[in-house]
Amino acid sequence: MSNQDNRKRSDSTAGSIPSMETSGDALKDETVVVVLGASGDLAKKKTFPALFALFAQGLLPKDVHIVGYARTKMDEAEFHKRETQYLKGDDSKIEEFKKISSYISGQYDGDEGFQELLKHLEKLEGDRKTKNRVFYMALPPSVFTTVAKGLKKNVYSEDGINRIIVEKPFGKDLESCREMMSELKAQWSENETYRIDHYLGKEMVKNLLILRFGNVFLDAAFNKNFVSNVQITFKEPFGTEGRGGYFDEFGIIRDVCQNHLLQTLSILAMERPVSFSAEDIRDEKVKVLRSIPAIAQKDVLLGQYVGEGDKPGYLDDDTVPKGSVCPTFAAMTLWVNNPRWEGVPFIMKAGKALNESKVEIRVQFKDALQGIFTDIPRNELVMRIQPSEAVYLKMNAKLPGFATRAVPTELDLTYKKRFVDTNIPQAYEALILDAFKGDHSNFVRDDELDVAWKIFTPILHWIDGKDAPKPEPYPYGSRGPKQIDEFTSKYGYKRSPQEYSWPQTSASL
Repeated sequence: MSNQDNRKRSDSTAGSIPSMETSGDALKDETVVVVLGASGDLAKKKTFPALFALFAQGLLPKDVHIVGYARTKMDEAEFHKRETQYLKGDDSKIEEFKKISSYISGQYDGDEGFQELLKHLEKLEGDRKTKNRVFYMALPPSVFTTVAKGLKKNVYSEDGINRIIVEKPFGKDLESCREMMSELKAQWSENETYRIDHYLGKEMVKNLLILRFGNVFLDAAFNKNFVSNVQITFKEPFGTEGRGGYFDEFGIIRDVCQNHLLQTLSILAMERPVSFSAEDIRDEKVKVLRSIPAIAQKDVLLGQYVGEGDKPGYLDDDTVPKGSVCPTFAAMTLWVNNPRWEGVPFIMKAGKALNESKVEIRVQFKDALQGIFTDIPRNELVMRIQPSEAVYLKMNAKLPGFATRAVPTELDLTYKKRFVDTNIPQAYEALILDAFKGDHSNFVRDDELDVAWKIFTPILHWIDGKDAPKPEPYPYGSRGPKQIDEFTSKYGYKRSPQEYSWPQTSASL
């Protein structure tokens, strides 16, 4: 039997999952999508490519129209040039996409621009009985609430479904988040609001639910009796590259840890939900987050990259304030105080200008009983979120031959090898499609935000305060501050006593 036949036979036995419940009606036709901030990088690099990918696959609602809105004055030709700048696909499809796209310029802080937008939408909608409208705010947070009010006052449809999609960051701390959320909720209901954290749309993060609760042996081992520590790592091989002014306002913790990595942690550590419905999943996420106390100063290591060779340091960026102590690297340990995870350290590590591009979860299990073994490596379950999605279990096996010697090896599920012909959607594609379906499962609920900020706000106020700690310097392109190994070992992480590298193999599927 061929490898392809094996794959078909394996896939035909795939388990089924009850369909996700939606928290609103699915948008199937007669929908206008308004992209606010249409001239910005986020819209050009993420929003429009995601919308085009869905359009090319026939996944957008029937009779959909896309309208860009921004302060920039430009004609339709210039808008289409910007809109399609990062699109990949068939030229004829791109031309079709242009035909369903148009542009209106206007301000964000006055009624006049939104009223012009309304006229344009009404012209597009014609005599439709149902007028569904989706508003995607690819905007800086400084104008979120202003735009939300303007849309509700001037452009809200009384004859259809309205949805508003909001990008992170959702505030800078607990107080500002609550202020922003209260202003949004005064205009838009929770059911109409979709708060995007694009990591919740990544394939491996979405797979965590299946890995945890679809495999009895994994779920049984995910507790304090078997797990020594968990590491969630985010590494970027580049610095701020001219965006230092924006980055310095938020820092690595707000940029990555409080949202992306904490959302990942909540799914990894939560209890089994009653169902796959949005509210049941998010209820369990909130429960586990509520059991995490605020991060302590003693559980934090901060760093800031310095120049190395021809690579400039953070403070060499002209857009960075002189003498800034903003961390570009952070390692911190969180504790989940519930019966399952009590005493197990969850170590978050995130940094810019590091030695590689990687996001992964590493669950390190406790030592095997000694006696017949001496320094045998620990088992580890590694889930690589990007690049090249993979799940592998590092385990010990006998080295083939006459000697009885244990060597580390792995059970390997690398997606591009196993799912050869499968198209893995980008995160924004998956999330925008969920918003059309009315599925809130992979969006952030208001009480999730509140409890997340409670965990991080004390440490952020310390870092932003008068007695802010000075971050440890680390060279551009390194693994981070030299204290990082000492930091992780303090919480029980053990490096393998034997040198381990990902094996090269010619074995086929």
